[in-house]
Amino acid sequence: MTIRHFFWRETPLWFSWITTIVFLLLGNQWLAAKPSLIPEILIFFWLFLLILYNSFKVAGYVESLAEALKEPFSTLVLTFAVIAIEIALISSIMLTGPENPTLARDTMYAILMIIINGVVGLSLILGGIRYREQTYNLQSSISFLSVIILLSVMALVLPNFTHSTTGPTFSTFQTIFFIATSLGIYCIFLIIQTVSLRTHFIVLELGTAQYPSKQGYQFKPIVTIILVIVYLIPTLYLAKEEAFPINYFLATLKAPEAFGGMLVAILVVAPEAVSAIRASWANQLQRSVNISLGSVLASISLTVPIILIVGLIAGKPIILGLSFSNSVILCLTSVISILTFVSGRTNMLQGAVHLLLFLVYVVLLFD
Repeated sequence: MTIRHFFWRETPLWFSWITTIVFLLLGNQWLAAKPSLIPEILIFFWLFLLILYNSFKVAGYVESLAEALKEPFSTLVLTFAVIAIEIALISSIMLTGPENPTLARDTMYAILMIIINGVVGLSLILGGIRYREQTYNLQSSISFLSVIILLSVMALVLPNFTHSTTGPTFSTFQTIFFIATSLGIYCIFLIIQTVSLRTHFIVLELGTAQYPSKQGYQFKPIVTIILVIVYLIPTLYLAKEEAFPINYFLATLKAPEAFGGMLVAILVVAPEAVSAIRASWANQLQRSVNISLGSVLASISLTVPIILIVGLIAGKPIILGLSFSNSVILCLTSVISILTFVSGRTNMLQGAVHLLLFLVYVVLLFD
């Protein structure tokens, strides 16, 4: 491949970086001065198309890594890249934006609902349409869910029942305890996933049901990893900037602020969502499980502790406890996920149940 061909093929990447630089240099003031419907619509769709296209490119490069790095290392590359930038975005908003003590909670809850119910549901439905039933390694899903359920309840439900502080928050000691235990159990999980029980997370061989040929994505693994990161940086930054036109539409339509957070979260998790759905469509449900559940686990066990550390250092209050209705949906999601991932086989019905739960989450945003 010539350099000219490479630059031509990656044209949207250059548009993404140019747009990112414009926002970095000019900030949001040039948008906030006189917001009007037509410019906001144009900005929204321009950013949306860039983010969506970049997500598909990232998904393609991650798929090419699957052959070189093998599971589970190929999906860990995508997970850590997204988590690193996700942490940077949330931290920057906390430290530079208006006081928003529920930001970390709302972000984590949105990611849980979008990935476990939205992405998993869509993946199982599409896989069920094409293959009727799909198989995966049962031990991997049990490992993922046991840690996800534990940490999600500890982080998002338990603060509602503590007495050391007023409101659904942790005390300083409880915060330090949660940080240490979350990081510790995730380190143990990584050892299980990559060393001692790595075979539990390896893609099952299903004969001819492999990924479609990706001739355009053939690079050395290190080059591919760099390209993934180069695509992810503007993608997730532009997803944050997309919040401005979204908030304008929400104010105009008088929609709840939480709905805007959900839209931004959809864009943030888009690379992993696209990769998970494509994996299921290619009858590689194990990779889809690794990507979906792995991204949720990393968000809870890495993002929340680091955001809590930032809050402690900066003296920013962080509210973690969900409302009663959202706590019920979270617990119901945990139960349904256990029922989905205890047999080693999935079908369309299980996907439909998860999608229904996602729709319930969306409906409750307007309650």
